Amino acid sequence: MQILITLFILIVAFAFCFPFLYFFGIWIRAKASNAEVSIVNLIGMRLRKIPPALIVEALIRVNKAGLADIDTKSLETHFLSGGDILSVVNALIAADKAGITLNFKNATAIDLAGRDVFEAVRTSVNPKVIDCPDPAKGRQTIDAVAKDGIQLKAKARVTVRANIDRLVGGATEETIIARVGEGIVTTIGSSDSHKTVLENPDLISKRVLAKGLDSGTAFEILSIDIADIDVGTNIGAQLQADQADADKRVAQAKAEERRAAAVALEQEMVAKVQEMQAKVVEAQAEVPLAMAGAFRDGNLGILDYYRIENLKADTEMRSSISEVGSDQE
Repeated sequence: MQILITLFILIVAFAFCFPFLYFFGIWIRAKASNAEVSIVNLIGMRLRKIPPALIVEALIRVNKAGLADIDTKSLETHFLSGGDILSVVNALIAADKAGITLNFKNATAIDLAGRDVFEAVRTSVNPKVIDCPDPAKGRQTIDAVAKDGIQLKAKARVTVRANIDRLVGGATEETIIARVGEGIVTTIGSSDSHKTVLENPDLISKRVLAKGLDSGTAFEILSIDIADIDVGTNIGAQLQADQADADKRVAQAKAEERRAAAVALEQEMVAKVQEMQAKVVEAQAEVPLAMAGAFRDGNLGILDYYRIENLKADTEMRSSISEVGSDQE
């Protein structure tokens, strides 16, 4: 029973001492680094669901860098807002060492805006190069056509530096890439000949830089360099060939339309001929009826009938003799 009581007392003592030892260890570390923070404040951080070790680590870095205008309350507020404390602190230290003006308020605003403030400071100190177009998007070149119809394929590299003052609300790298690509297409398209662009690629850089493409973005464009430019297809000739082929198909369609109309007219005329032949047959059929009526009325005699028949026989004989004569010739 005494052993159980002793174990229970040890467990209770350890349960009370462990938090004290945890906070005491953090407090000793802060004290050794001249970071003013009390154990009560550390316990309050834990109650507010803020990791005390993280706040103390950030406070130590700030004090060692000589940035005395940042306190634990500001760090806690930024953490509760969902910010990255160490990223902000590292950015402030890097900006201070590089001589860049950046205060805690602006750094936290940049961080809460979703940007990597430490990377922004590094880019401001060490400019970065952006490929245009972005190979990750699936395109390898920017294609444009000069006035002579020749296509040119260009690649550009844009050197940019982060503009700390415009990071909040400024456009991203994609806007820079889109604007540079538009400038390259406009410059090539306004050239009278593709040879002019090939001879002086720096014309593209000068004209694009003169447009002020970094306006409203989070970057400052330092230079635009044409990394590669190649000759593509003859778009003008291809378009002319396509137009000629289209004109040929239109002409063929019109010719087919005229042929169909002619065939229809021919069939119509054949039908008219057959109609007229039918009328002739109908008229010939009325001759015997008329002769019979003349016999009945006494207007035609038997001798007259035989005379008509002899005339018909004589006509048929003459026709057959003429046909035989033409065959012999």
